[in-house]
Amino acid sequence: MSKRRRQNCRGRLCGYDGELLEVDRKAGASEDVNMKFRVAIQADEEGVFVAECPTLPGCISQGKTREEALANIKDAIEGYLASLRKHGEAIPPPDEMLN
Repeated sequence: MSKRRRQNCRGRLCGYDGELLEVDRKAGASEDVNMKFRVAIQADEEGVFVAECPTLPGCISQGKTREEALANIKDAIEGYLASLRKHGEAIPPPDEMLN
């Protein structure tokens, strides 16, 4: 991700839309559960969409369009969870669990 300055509106992300993304079961807590994580999306001053998952510190991605940013952050979330699992670290609870 290129270095881009993000705007901050008094401690919260500007453009926060609270969208939930479903994560594949292989990245979930168990084989029987799908997880959803809330993401924040905003357009920066250059028109690039920046997506962040506040539940997973440092899990940020971007895209030329909102749809591309959503696809990229979903991949980033799945990779983040796979890394936690590989290293035996605790997985933060998702914003929503589905059976």
